[in-house]
Amino acid sequence: MRHRERTLQLIDTQSGGDVSRIVTSGVEPLPGATVLEKARWLQNEGDGLRRLLLSEPYGDPAMSVDLIVEPAHPEAQAGYIIMEAMGYPLYSGSNTICTATALLASGAIPMTEGLQDVVLESPAGLARISARVTDGRVVSITTQGEPAFVAEEGLSVEVPHYGTVRFDLVWSGAYYAMVDATEHGFTLGAAEQIALTAFGDAFVRAARPGLRHEHPELGDVGPLPFAHFMGPLRTSGDGAYESPSATYVHPGVLCRSPTGTGTSARMALMARRGEIGEGDTLETVSPRGSRFVGTVLQEARVGAFPALHSTITGTARLIAHSHLTVDLDDPLVDGSDLEHVLSVQSDAGLTSA
Repeated sequence: MRHRERTLQLIDTQSGGDVSRIVTSGVEPLPGATVLEKARWLQNEGDGLRRLLLSEPYGDPAMSVDLIVEPAHPEAQAGYIIMEAMGYPLYSGSNTICTATALLASGAIPMTEGLQDVVLESPAGLARISARVTDGRVVSITTQGEPAFVAEEGLSVEVPHYGTVRFDLVWSGAYYAMVDATEHGFTLGAAEQIALTAFGDAFVRAARPGLRHEHPELGDVGPLPFAHFMGPLRTSGDGAYESPSATYVHPGVLCRSPTGTGTSARMALMARRGEIGEGDTLETVSPRGSRFVGTVLQEARVGAFPALHSTITGTARLIAHSHLTVDLDDPLVDGSDLEHVLSVQSDAGLTSA
């Protein structure tokens, strides 16, 4: 009997310590006229790919997966679908930094020395990217995704064993619950990572019921996936701020990076409070000590909400190029919503849509 084996081609990368696995080949073209439609089809009909690459023995829930697809927008050079433990975020700063770096380093998008403009299509829309290339290497990525906005302020929830937790709800590629870490005794250092994960898990489970699922333009985006813990602000003057920060991804993951969308959400909340303005920067520092720099751009509007454009700057590193063998006869592989997604024969080109 013929073995049912398939091959995926991956480029593993990391930004700020968060690992993104870029799938460049081995997946069938996905239905859908836009990257958002393709992502929603994959979520409903082919979630086995996400589970495979984020679960033992093939992966780890702390990783992310980015599937390269054909873009729909004429300005975009490639599309990408983001997959994480929580599901399918519509935009992610660290994943965008990793995906752009992988596409440039692999030659899928030709690399040029100096500053290079790249446009990618995420499920949330276009990510406009400035890549800095020095001596043939991508040394930094600055990405601008969709604008962030404060959806609700002054919320609170009773969390078992922790008491009352106050938070604000901010959209930045997904909904974030923004929590002042100092109110709960956290300094957001490396020694607190396990405690922060436990707190995040209890908080998200308690906060989810009744919170909005709707985005004014993108429709139903699912239950609350993220909590962003905010440390105290420090300033060096001239509109430059720094803050310890940590992002919890439900279920059970504390990001190694401070997260790009978490940083954008923090800046949107600060702007709402009059604490930051156009041209100002916020450098967020994760419990592991990794850093992203956010820069405030112009104001915007999303539906009825005042919103904020911003950029995130970070660096990604290549970890591995691999051909992953998927044995569909392995009892540890659930092929029920996976087999029809995988190509019978993969090639070296990008996954088409």
